[in-house]
Amino acid sequence: MDTLKGKNAIITGASKGIGKAIAAKLARHGVNLVLAARTQSTLDETVQELKKENAINVIGVSCDVSRLSDLQRVVSVAMDTFSRIDILINNAGVSSQYPFDRQPLEDIEGLAHTNYLGYVRLTRLVIPHMLRNKSGSIINMVSGSVLVEPVPRNFLVYSSLKVGLRAFSKGLFWEMRDHGIKVTAIMPGVTDTDLTGELSEITAEQKERLIGTRSIEDAVLFALTVPHNVCPLELAVINQQTPWAKPVIPFEQSHPK
Repeated sequence: MDTLKGKNAIITGASKGIGKAIAAKLARHGVNLVLAARTQSTLDETVQELKKENAINVIGVSCDVSRLSDLQRVVSVAMDTFSRIDILINNAGVSSQYPFDRQPLEDIEGLAHTNYLGYVRLTRLVIPHMLRNKSGSIINMVSGSVLVEPVPRNFLVYSSLKVGLRAFSKGLFWEMRDHGIKVTAIMPGVTDTDLTGELSEITAEQKERLIGTRSIEDAVLFALTVPHNVCPLELAVINQQTPWAKPVIPFEQSHPK
């Protein structure tokens, strides 16, 4: 019997890339989904696709995770629809690649609100519901860049925020462990998604050295299906042959949209 069937999950950044792949994996295991993403048209396509292929309830909520009101609406929709939240997967994020002295100030603020505060705020909104249920799983998509010392060149702000998110995830585990709530940080290497596909200087040979979303999907599934008294605190899914930065992401590269 599938232990995930009938559970309810919120996934951010769920309309494409890693988020969509995770959503599809959980849908195949019978998990009902509230999918959050900024682009409504892409989100609607993903919702319809998952509904067609799986006998589950899927709802799409337009959401900019940098806005607290949007996050509150996501949680409200999830509770109104399912009455409980079993799983939260914080995945939404933006990338930024600049030498620090040339990085726009508004870009730094956007990274902080999306890649750190978006995770922390949504977790804070969901945690009370999980505490009442005395159970729940929170998965934060961090980054393989946190394993690099010093953090990769031209990703200074992005990676520093991810270091903070890793620390938050680990601390949250210690606070929540006695309440039946699991917290897992997943640290992927450079992944073959729409974002890396826009990096103009990646060659076909380099692209083959990117990891696929399947490995990350499997890591999420593992974290959600281990015995109740086990919590994978951190899972690093790293490229076997390719370092986090060069040659896959060149040091001088135009900023992906």
